[in-house]
Amino acid sequence: MTYELGVIYLLLTYGGVAVFAASGALAAAARKHDVITFAFFAAITGVGGGTLRDVMLDTPVFWIADPAQLAVCVAVGALVWLIGVRPFSGRLLLWLDAIGLAAFAVLGAAKAVALGAPALVAVVMGVMTATAGGIIRDVMAGEPSVLLRREIYITAAMAGAAVFVVVEALGYREIAGAAGFVVGLGIRASALRFGWTMPAFFGGVVRRRPE
Repeated sequence: MTYELGVIYLLLTYGGVAVFAASGALAAAARKHDVITFAFFAAITGVGGGTLRDVMLDTPVFWIADPAQLAVCVAVGALVWLIGVRPFSGRLLLWLDAIGLAAFAVLGAAKAVALGAPALVAVVMGVMTATAGGIIRDVMAGEPSVLLRREIYITAAMAGAAVFVVVEALGYREIAGAAGFVVGLGIRASALRFGWTMPAFFGGVVRRRPE
């Protein structure tokens, strides 16, 4: 079983890679690195999640079969280095990132389903595709990871991937991708628009036990 989405698939794939690559390059810009570091951060962010997904699914890594996606990351990193961060910064990048997040959550889950993975594994692969690159970027840049913030990000990817898997399992394959994308984007966009966050831990301060 395969998912051939034609032009829409290509737009979501390359658009998502480019947006995530730009966010990686911005992490390098914050410390005024050289163009090679910009390209490296762009690549690790743009293809990192999909790479980890493919390794865990024991399938050929996607950008080895399609090097153009890696080339897009390098080109975006170099572009950010050349023209500066202003055109890429601010709220615009957050909204573009939300689109990439929703698209990659669905595309990652779809690839896992196509390879025969169980439903729960497919959802996890969707989340990983959409978020792991950003997590790796933050760790390497020494920034607080999205895992340590209460903003609704991973939750949006999880919802989008889960909706795709459920709708596809019910036999509505033609609309599964659109449904997952709309739900994932809707949740993330609402979080950005209204400042939604996940509830904080209410159990009080956890103190470390003495050694």
